[in-house]
Amino acid sequence: MLDVEAIKVWFPIRRGVFNTVAGYVRAVDDVSLSIKEGETVGLVGESGCGKTTFGRAVLGLEKISSGAVRFQNQDLSALRGKQLRTLRRNLQMIFQDPFASLNPRLTVMDLITEGLAEHGLLGQESRKQAAARLMLEVGLDPEGMCRFPHEFSGGQRQRISIARALSLQPKFIVCDEPVSALDVSVQAQVINLLLDLRRKHNLSYLFISHDLSVVRLMAQRIAVMYLGKLVECGSCEQIMTDPQHPYTRALLSAIPLPGVRRSSRSQHLQGDLVASPAPGAGCAFRSRCPLALPVCARVIPKLCAAQGRTVACHALAPSSQGVPE
Repeated sequence: MLDVEAIKVWFPIRRGVFNTVAGYVRAVDDVSLSIKEGETVGLVGESGCGKTTFGRAVLGLEKISSGAVRFQNQDLSALRGKQLRTLRRNLQMIFQDPFASLNPRLTVMDLITEGLAEHGLLGQESRKQAAARLMLEVGLDPEGMCRFPHEFSGGQRQRISIARALSLQPKFIVCDEPVSALDVSVQAQVINLLLDLRRKHNLSYLFISHDLSVVRLMAQRIAVMYLGKLVECGSCEQIMTDPQHPYTRALLSAIPLPGVRRSSRSQHLQGDLVASPAPGAGCAFRSRCPLALPVCARVIPKLCAAQGRTVACHALAPSSQGVPE
């Protein structure tokens, strides 16, 4: 359904009186990913690694510096006007903050049905009927459709955001940390709702999160991102039970488990975090990696097949030479 081919999203750093470009922040750097119909792919990584920028770039909300995004074999960057408008009905997003993403001046009815009215898809339904139908689908009482977002709880506001995303009957939804701002009990309710909607409407999700325990419930495949690059991709079972990349191992060791002392299983990362590595400067993770080789300082690792998944690591590649630094 969705093919992302080597996209880059670079933001220029401007300095001086003449506002000249002194460098770039490489938020997303040469990332490729495919998502099948009805599949959920989890995108995980620490804060600031480029997950949200990647999700926004897929939907065209961020300008892509290079690469291509194809939805059902159509290049989104090549479409204009009516063609792009028609296709974008199938691409929606659920934002992280359910309060900031809702217009406080609009009622719930207007928020949910705004897209339907804009695209002329109401048909024989009135806005009130459409809002009631969508609110019932996400577990909300339609009697509250004339209320404003601030009159709802955080979990209810996120359900409103989900209803808005569903209104145009999309095929693909980017879920940008949709439960991170919610209480644990409400998180479970929203996760179950997303799973039910996926089965009912055969939806495809890109589920962005820094919480691997949540991603494990949602995703069939997991992609791990570090400083704008994918370092490991594989099935959910492979990544959660047998991680290969040292960064993935460190992420998994940080998940709290009941009855297990954290110090007995944590893998603390040493070294300094590189803010934005220069092109050709080798592996961005090498300063924190316990498996670093001399080649890591010279050559950027590429995703290669390793034990049933793809991993970007010289130490795990069959052709790697040398000894750890």
